[in-house]
Parts: sequence; C-alpha cells; structure tokens
Amino acid sequence: MGRIANFGDVPEEYSVIDRAEIVILPVPYDRTSTWIKGADKGPQALIEASTHMELYDIETDSEVYRRGIHTAEPVAENGLPEDMVEVVEKRVKHYIDNGKFVVVVGGEHSVSLGPVRAHVAQDADITVLQLDAHSDLRNEYEGSEYNHACIMARIRQLCPIVQVGIRSMDISEKTQLDESRIFFAEDIRRDKNWKQKVLSKLSNKVYITIDLDVFDPSIMPSTGTPEPGGLLWYEVLVLLKAVFDDKEVVGIDIVELCPIESNKAPDFLAAKLVYKLLSYKFKGMEE
Repeated sequence: MGRIANFGDVPEEYSVIDRAEIVILPVPYDRTSTWIKGADKGPQALIEASTHMELYDIETDSEVYRRGIHTAEPVAENGLPEDMVEVVEKRVKHYIDNGKFVVVVGGEHSVSLGPVRAHVAQDADITVLQLDAHSDLRNEYEGSEYNHACIMARIRQLCPIVQVGIRSMDISEKTQLDESRIFFAEDIRRDKNWKQKVLSKLSNKVYITIDLDVFDPSIMPSTGTPEPGGLLWYEVLVLLKAVFDDKEVVGIDIVELCPIESNKAPDFLAAKLVYKLLSYKFKGMEE
C-alpha cells in the first residue's frame, strides 16, 4: 500500500508532522479475519471518503483540523499478527513520546493491541473502552493468541476493559466475562441510564477502541462480520461525547471497515466518526 491522501484533505500547512498535534496512523492489516476479507482496504477507503467531509463541525462549533492532522505512512507489516503488533506499538510510542494524539485506523481488530501497549507503557492507569458487536475474549483462535477474535483477552492482560454493544460471542467466552463491565446491546435498549453506568466503570484516563460492527448493519454493512441489532449513530455519539466530557481520552482506534465498492456511505460514516471524536477531544482548543 503506497502513499494515500491526507485525512480530510487538510491543507499542507495543517498536515505536516511538525505542525500537527494529531496523527492518523493507517494499519492495513487483514491476515487473521475469518469471514469477509477486505479490512486491509479500510484505511484507504476511510481516508479517501474523509476528503469529502466539511471541516467545520456544527455540534462543537469548531474546526479541529486547525490543531494539525498529519496522515502518517501506513504500517507495511503484513506477516504474523504478533509482528504487526510490535511494529504498530513502536510507531505509536514514537508519536505519543513526541506529544501527538494518535488515531489508529485499521485493518482488522488485532491492530488495536499495539497502541494499547504503547499507552499503557506510558501510563498504567488506563481503561480500554471497547465498542463492538463481539466480545473478542477467546484465549486463542485458529492457533493464534493474536487473532482478531482474541484482542480483548490480550488487552485485558494489560489493563481493565469495559465492553459496550456486545451481541455475539462463543460459549467459551461466557466464563471470561466480567458481567459488571459488559453492556449488551439488547440491555442498552431497556436501560435509560446505561451511559452513566458505562462512565462509572471507567478510570480517569481512557483509550477507545471501536470495531465498526458495533453499529447496526443498516448503517454499517461494510464490516467483516455484520451482526443485527447494533447501535445507531447518535446512540454511539451520545456515549462518546459523555466520555470525552468526563474523562481524558488518550488515544483511539477505529477498525474493521471492510469497504463495499458500490456503497461509499459506510466509508464516509467511518471518516466522519474519526473527525467527530477529534472534535470532541479538542473542542474549544482551535488555534
């Protein structure tokens, strides 16, 4: 995968690395996915769609691109997942050591382990907030502990996790659940206080990992494993805005976009989600 466009088609003065406070790191990795392939095309599709966004965010009355958004060279490692994780960890560590806020764009969900490792090494008092259709708590799958189906089992070895939107898992994962820290999609529909309950489980510093299949397939069909009964746009945004308002979000990844050539709307949703979360992070801080 070669050089791709700047996220948001941000003008050069705001996209050079020395000027930027934000780094978008594409990780086009799709080696362990087990049904619909194509998540390696996700970063490019998301970034291409982002070039058609308006850069003014109505809700926050802000233009977050003025903080500087640099689109980094994609991670080229396409070997074993543990090798990819190590490369991503080093890349993210370099950026956060230099004061950048990093958004990792996948790729399959296994790419999330590297950035979490980098952030936990810098500050151990972090909770990972997972938005996902799947619990991803298998200890190993298809002979690998680094398979995308094992990502939260690996992350939970590093720090506490809170799981939101879950509606699919293997029975072997049931014994691994912490029922006080998981919010099933069907329960969210019945509990008007679910967002406050999520917030109460988070530490002051939060890393957010979003598997796009947390969204209902009616608005996000472009995933490797679309599951019915997902969350909708404003349900997700209301939760995430509350997290940004109440906590210090240290990093983000958005993964599992598996683009469909004939339907660009999900690509745009994913791009808009990145920009919206950056707008929440930096609102009131434009230059």
